[in-house]
Amino acid sequence: MAVFRNTKSKPESAPAIHSLLGKDVTLTGEIHTGSQSLRIEGTVDGIIHSTGEVSIAPGGLVKGTIFAKHLVVTGRAEGTMKITDCLEIHGTGYVEGDVEVGSLVVDEGGTLQGVCIRKDQTRNLDANGAAKGGSLPLSKPGDKDPKKVESKF
Repeated sequence: MAVFRNTKSKPESAPAIHSLLGKDVTLTGEIHTGSQSLRIEGTVDGIIHSTGEVSIAPGGLVKGTIFAKHLVVTGRAEGTMKITDCLEIHGTGYVEGDVEVGSLVVDEGGTLQGVCIRKDQTRNLDANGAAKGGSLPLSKPGDKDPKKVESKF
């Protein structure tokens, strides 16, 4: 007979890590994980294909291309990232390059350096990759030089 009983439901646990690239490991090439999760504590120089979650731990580095459903960065990612759902950049995370995401979360201290496009916004680009839909005027009507813009803060 138990004296104490826990009547509260158990909190949801973090998703299981199915594959781990350790901190002293360097991999050059291509990784395919399917829907299994991948945690990178070492270095990857190449391409990652995943329909699940990829996590780059503090001290982890990925240089190359990442195709994933969900990417969590607390380490460093450099290159091209195409994330169908969510890119999370935590406080120690650094992402540099061309990024296409479904959604983006950047915690205080996290860094995103480069070009970020929301997946459903890509259809609003012209052939040169510029946004369609007009532009902001650079000058007030009647200004002599429309290229000259003066701003006071």
